[in-house]
Amino acid sequence: MSDTPPRIVLASTSHYRADLLRRLLPDFEQRAPGTDETALPDEAPGTRAARLAIAKAMAAADDFANALVIGSDQVAELDGKTLGKPGTAAHACAQLTASSGRVVHFHTALCLLDTRDGCRQLHIDRTRVHFRALEAQEIERYVAREQPLDCAGSFKCEGLGISLFERIDSEDPTALIGLPLIALAGMLRSAGAAIP
Repeated sequence: MSDTPPRIVLASTSHYRADLLRRLLPDFEQRAPGTDETALPDEAPGTRAARLAIAKAMAAADDFANALVIGSDQVAELDGKTLGKPGTAAHACAQLTASSGRVVHFHTALCLLDTRDGCRQLHIDRTRVHFRALEAQEIERYVAREQPLDCAGSFKCEGLGISLFERIDSEDPTALIGLPLIALAGMLRSAGAAIP
């Protein structure tokens, strides 16, 4: 292995994930992995999240010989069906209406790929979000105010979205935002990074 400390690369252009990673590291690079995120037939949500986290890390790793590359993916699930990013206010309202009074499961996968030796670490966080019963007007107000159109499940738990819930069951509160920092800190330490 090289004596030069490895570069840290986030295989994502997500500003949510970048903001989270800045809690651990002041300096890192971001690369768009360009990964096809199409689900495979009969693929379980957790399996899909893990497959995509690995694929993103591997795709971004091609450009680096001395790096720790972070890939992450999140799949939201309601009654066995995937909830994607809504894209429009109407779809966001429909997702939140379907989630009202229900439990939505979030599978957040994390992969750390060390390009120095090809070592790969994988972690999957499973978070359960218990929605309270939501009135149609509450949903419409929320979507209009926070515009969660690029968020799986149609909410931002780090913002006003927290008001939609009865509770969240999770081992790591950052996982729901998209990057499980507790697991990532451990992975980075085991790969030789100074955290903290």
